[in-house]
Amino acid sequence: MRLHEMKSKPGATHRRKRVGRGTAAGQGKTAGRGTKGQGARQGGGPSVYFQGGNLPFFRRLPFKRGFTPLQRVEYSEINLEALQEVPSGFLVTAESLVGLGLVKDASKPVVILGRGEVKVPLKVRVQRVTASARAKLEAAGGTVEIVAPASQGML
Repeated sequence: MRLHEMKSKPGATHRRKRVGRGTAAGQGKTAGRGTKGQGARQGGGPSVYFQGGNLPFFRRLPFKRGFTPLQRVEYSEINLEALQEVPSGFLVTAESLVGLGLVKDASKPVVILGRGEVKVPLKVRVQRVTASARAKLEAAGGTVEIVAPASQGML
């Protein structure tokens, strides 16, 4: 079967109703538009967005206040000052941070921020580390390893 051989099912298409062709045709005189009023006029009728006097939907949307991107990535943020109590050589991962009570959700990617100081060497294995945090961690003798974020069900 080819595109030009395809046909609609019987009854799926109808002939166009020819209105305004005399009273015998069944749709003469006012041609199904009633008498007078906005809908009877040529080009008349409310706009596509008209909602009976209510505030139209497109005017209710907060376009001027930005939007939330669909593919955004929400990180769990941890500052270095939160890692001060951690013992030397500790492996910092999303799961270990949940165990310490510093992060609520292990499925979210973790980012280490640079506020605070670290005095003990730590092994950090997270999704993101800021430049200042990396410098402080490596200065304390620790290592930083960036791991790929687990898919969050997006796309």
